Amino acid sequence: MSVFQHNEFDDHEHLAFHFDKETGLKAIIAIHNTNLGPSLGGCRMWPYASDEEALNDVLRLSKGMTYKAAMAGLNQGGGKAVIIGEPRKVKTEAMMRAMGRFVDSLGGKYISAEDSGMSVADLKIMAEHSQHIAGTQAKYHVFGEEADGNPAPSTAYGVFVGLRSSVSFALGRDLQGVKVAIQGLGHVGMRLAAHLHKAGAQLFVTDIYPENIDNAVALFAATPVSPEEIYALDVDVFAPCAMGAILNPSSIASLRAKVVAGAANNQLATESMGQVLRDKGILYAPDYVINAGGIIDIYHQKIPSSHEAMRAHVERISNTLLEVYERANALNLPTNMVANQIAEERFGR
Repeated sequence: MSVFQHNEFDDHEHLAFHFDKETGLKAIIAIHNTNLGPSLGGCRMWPYASDEEALNDVLRLSKGMTYKAAMAGLNQGGGKAVIIGEPRKVKTEAMMRAMGRFVDSLGGKYISAEDSGMSVADLKIMAEHSQHIAGTQAKYHVFGEEADGNPAPSTAYGVFVGLRSSVSFALGRDLQGVKVAIQGLGHVGMRLAAHLHKAGAQLFVTDIYPENIDNAVALFAATPVSPEEIYALDVDVFAPCAMGAILNPSSIASLRAKVVAGAANNQLATESMGQVLRDKGILYAPDYVINAGGIIDIYHQKIPSSHEAMRAHVERISNTLLEVYERANALNLPTNMVANQIAEERFGR
């Protein structure tokens, strides 16, 4: 298949493939749009089932970063990197060095940050071979704690405030006693669970790693469920915090929640799923709006800022979502389409 005819190709400016024989690194970098500034996005490492699956993911993710930056009010564009492989089994220091050289080969067109399967320690190794690595010299923390460069606390907090405002908009209540099903308990999902537990929500959780489920049960009195059960639970909110493209005709048909608000990127299998959710009476928080806390965090690390300024910027996610919801109701359109319209107005498509 030609890349230019790929279903997820969306006028991407640059696409680069890299294989390093010595380390086994197989990686792809996609740059979607740089109208507002250099592209920035996380580097994800995942055991993709095929090269096609990896390409599909990086194209979707990079596009999402363009829209995310625009909706967050940032002067930067959208890009993304993916590494093919199981991070717990095949990731090595030499591979991270090779990845740093790959990022550097693009000359600053793409700035890499952290994503699933990667850590700040990995980024620091990459940064030894490229100056185009973000999140390795953090100064600010969304809660005023010592910053280590991990944007997950800001991402999780942004999802939390966005979920809270979504519940208020759709259900007219606060989070006390609200039932939330969390799919994925990684760096962001577990932190989101902590915020929700503190706010009085009742949690139902699933994850591909049993130890993460055990931790959520012990720390937050969460109810463990299987991956297959998570969609059909009788809950108020479904919070996808793992991989994308999980909202499809089959999963949406199973949903009993009235709100979908989570941290995962590219949650909709296709854009048309936004209308399917709306037709079913489910309020959908567009993923690139609600999960923008991490990119806001990284942006503030590059400018003169403060803990308080960064936290206030993350909290504006709530207002942005409300703008989307109100316009969607006024125009009788799905929330994802309205968010796309607003973002495109901002980055000049």
